[in-house]
Formats: sequence, structure tokens, C-alpha cells
Amino acid sequence: MRILVDHRTRYAFSEPQHRLVQLLRMSPGDSDEQTVIDWRIHVDCDARLREHRDGFGNRVTMLYAEGPIEAIEIAVQGEVLTSVPSGGAVRAPETLPPPFYLRDTEATRPDAALVDLVREAGEGIEAIVAALREQVRLEAASGDTHRPAAECLARGVAHPREMAQLAACALRVANVPARYVSGYHLGDGVGCAPHGWIEAYGDDAGWHGFDPWLGQPIDERHVRVAIGLDMAGTAPVAGSRLGPGKEMLDVDLRVDQAGGGA
Repeated sequence: MRILVDHRTRYAFSEPQHRLVQLLRMSPGDSDEQTVIDWRIHVDCDARLREHRDGFGNRVTMLYAEGPIEAIEIAVQGEVLTSVPSGGAVRAPETLPPPFYLRDTEATRPDAALVDLVREAGEGIEAIVAALREQVRLEAASGDTHRPAAECLARGVAHPREMAQLAACALRVANVPARYVSGYHLGDGVGCAPHGWIEAYGDDAGWHGFDPWLGQPIDERHVRVAIGLDMAGTAPVAGSRLGPGKEMLDVDLRVDQAGGGA
């Protein structure tokens, strides 16, 4: 399947900024399941872009812009050819051993309620995700909220990225290495944020992707961009600014199939 992505992030500032330094995790890589046909990052002001790979193996672009800057738009446009992973199998280059993904972060630290849910859910990704879906109402992605896993369970509501983070946390409680994946999903259509899902590791099966939002393994509609321990570690844009005032964020995302197929 050929998937087209148009992802635009706009920052406006109440006062001009002296300098911006941004880390962009917005470029997918090649693997057995996907091939990047074309991918471009455009910035609407004078800026230096330098690409490298981080410790997780993600393609990362550093953006440096000197002020005065009143607003900036980062536009990503590209095309990716995807195939159907066998049962969600993921065969991408690995830089870290599976046990690394048993680590907790502040956002994925479990509480007693989550431990009890995992204990009662039974074994396996499907059983644990099904138990979570019974307790948590799914809502459409909204803004840039990053609620911790335990809070989402307590509130009983989560958007796709929060649900993925909660599922990764639950699997680690079950001693299953699990990582958060940020990327694009064809079914999202027009939205305000990238999609999120998980990859879990089995000693015999290796890494497999599973989408807690859909309740099923990933398929050719998923474009994998970045992996990490939680949402914050895979955020498309992160960084700092030097200057006074407030910032306003606006994100537009469109994901289509090339040729207009279903």
C-alpha cells in the first residue's frame, strides 16, 4: 500500500524569539515492512537541519533557527510503501536489547490498580489489551495531552496514544518487553496528532506490533516513525526556545492512500 502523509506543525509566539532548537522525530525509516519512497521536511524560515540516528535507532533531525522569530511552520510531506506484516511481526534494525524495554518512566509507572488488572487479565498481548479496553473508554485524539498511564486507567478514558502508552506499561508489569511506537495510520484520515501503538517482544516470536486502539495487530495501514519507552520519548517535535512570551501550537495532519483507494 502506498501511503501519503502531510503533517504540518505551526508555532506562533506572543513575542519574537531569539533562538529555537528543535528535535524532530518525523522521518520514518526503511524496514522489511515499509520503504520510504519520498520524504521531505520544509521549514518556512531560515534554519539549519542536521539529521542523525538516536540511541533507539530513530531518524532524528535537529533544527536550529536564529531570531527574531514570530512564528515557524514545520511541514513534512512524504510517501511510504507498506506491506502486510505477518501477524504484526516487526523486522526493523535493533540497537537495544529487549530487556531494556522493561524499564518504567514517570509516565509509565504502574499503580496498584494496574498491577491488579494485569494479574486478573491472563497472559498474552490480546488478553491484557482486552482487559484495558473493558476499563478504559476510547476517545479521539485531542491536542497534545500526555496523561500518565495510571491516570488514564483511573480516569477510565484515553486517546489512541495514551492507550498505547497504557498498554506498554501493562505489558511491562507482566514482564513482557514493550515499547511505544509513534507513527501514522491511514484510518485516522485528518487529525491533529500522529498515531500511537505498541511493539511487544516474545522470546520465540521476536517483536510484534499491536494497535490497542483497534484491538488488533498492526497492518499495512501503519507507518512506523519512532520508538521509545513512552509518548514523550517519541514526540514528533521537542526542544527549547530562547525568548519571552507564550507559544501557541497548531497541528494539521492528513494521511491518505495514493490513488484514492480505500
